[in-house]
Amino acid sequence: MAVSALQPADTWPTRSVRMLVGSAPGGGTDIMARIVADALGPVLKQAVVVENRPGASNTIAASTTAKASDGVTMVMGVVTAHAIAPHLLDLPYDSNADLIPVAYVGAVPNVLVVSNTLPVQSVADLVALAQTSRPTLNYASSGTGSTQQIAAEMFKDAAGIELTHVPYRGSSAAQIDLMSGQVQLSFDTLPSVLAQIQANKMRALAVTTATRNAQLPNVPTMAEAGYAQVNINAWYGLYMPASTPSAVVDKVHAAVNHILAQPSTQTRLLAIGAVIQPMSQTEFAQFHDAEFQRYGDIIAKNNIRIQ
Repeated sequence: MAVSALQPADTWPTRSVRMLVGSAPGGGTDIMARIVADALGPVLKQAVVVENRPGASNTIAASTTAKASDGVTMVMGVVTAHAIAPHLLDLPYDSNADLIPVAYVGAVPNVLVVSNTLPVQSVADLVALAQTSRPTLNYASSGTGSTQQIAAEMFKDAAGIELTHVPYRGSSAAQIDLMSGQVQLSFDTLPSVLAQIQANKMRALAVTTATRNAQLPNVPTMAEAGYAQVNINAWYGLYMPASTPSAVVDKVHAAVNHILAQPSTQTRLLAIGAVIQPMSQTEFAQFHDAEFQRYGDIIAKNNIRIQ
C-alpha cells in the first residue's frame, strides 16, 4: 500500500483527491459527483477532482477505485455499478468485498419520457399504443444493466407489452435520438432530462418513485398510473477501496454528511430532483446489501442479459 494511504486521518489528504465517475459528462452520476466534489473540497482542504471513466455499466470507474492504492481515490457509486452490474458482468473485482460503502448521498427518480413525435399524453396512452405498434416501440437506455433498462423491463412485465431495447453509451447520446424520434421512450434519470423536459423537448409521463418529485409536481408516479411494481430510483454514494484505513473512511463519511446538511449543497441537489437521506456507515452498508439482493432478484425474474 502506498505511504499516502497510511497517513494519519488528521492530516489526510495531503494531495488532491480523485472522485471517479463511471459515466460520461452530463449524465446523472456526473452531475451528482460534481455537486458533491465542489462542496467536499473546502471541507477536506484539498481539491476533489472529478474524473470520468465511462463504460461497462459504470464499472470501469468502480474497478479502478477497487484496485487503487494511492490513498486518495474514491468513486461516486451508483446503483448500476454496485447492485445491478455484478449480476450481469464478469467483473475483475468483487463489488461486495473490494469496495467499502463510505457515505450515502441521495437518490433521484427515473422518469418515463417520450419523444414529442409520439401521440401520447399518459402512461395509459403509451400502453395502448405499444399494444398495437408494429414494429414495436423502441426504448433508449444508457447501456445494458442501467436503471433505464431495468425500469423499462419492469414496465414491460407489468403492462404486458413488448418494447425493443436500444442501448447507448450514455444518456446524452440517447437523448439526441429520443428528441429526434429515432427512439420513442426512455426511463432516464431526472438530472439527465430535467432541462429537456422543462424546455418541452420531450414529454414526461411518470416518475418511478413512490411519491411525486418536487421538480415535476404535475407528473404522476407509476403507481398513480396503475403500475406500482415499477418502483426504482438511481441512488448514489461514495465508495473507497477496501484497503482504506478506517479512520480515513470515518473522516470522509463525516465530511459528506456535513456538506449534505449545508443549505448551499441541499439547494443544488434539490434543484436536480434529488432526495437527500443521510445514513450512518452501517445503514449504508445494509442498504447496499439489500439493493444488491433486490436487483439480483429483478434481473433473474425478467431474464435480463447483456446484449
